[in-house]
Amino acid sequence: MSIGDVIKQKDFPSAYVKLEVNILYTAGWIQNHNNKFFKQYDISMQQYNVLRILRGQFPNACMLNVISDRMIDKMSNATRLVEKLRNKGLVTRRLNPKNRRQVEILITDLGLDLLQQIDNNFSQHEAIFNELSVEEADMLSNLLDKLRGTEDI
Repeated sequence: MSIGDVIKQKDFPSAYVKLEVNILYTAGWIQNHNNKFFKQYDISMQQYNVLRILRGQFPNACMLNVISDRMIDKMSNATRLVEKLRNKGLVTRRLNPKNRRQVEILITDLGLDLLQQIDNNFSQHEAIFNELSVEEADMLSNLLDKLRGTEDI
């Protein structure tokens, strides 16, 4: 179904306006899907992103600024996300022994186990993309990279 059909708008001022509306609508559609998928694990998409970053650093700890830099959603409050994950037992925080002003964050075994559960069911999550072939998915990803260019907003 075209974006015009979905939002019941026949004409757009330009192809670029139609593209923007389509991207924004689709981003919301994917976000709703993510919220539903991650709710069954009692975490948010942003918390999942933090856990994946920490798993990538494991067994080493990670500083908060590294997590913030690697977040998909740059508007996320990494401090708040880490605290929520700590309260769930999925991460730990400790003072850096060499610099007590720095806090190191480390994923716990419980956090690693949760990521493994999610990984085991990730095909359920990816199913929304089944309308695209692998080649089309690569092409769309490349086009979105091109749209963003080198500018990081």
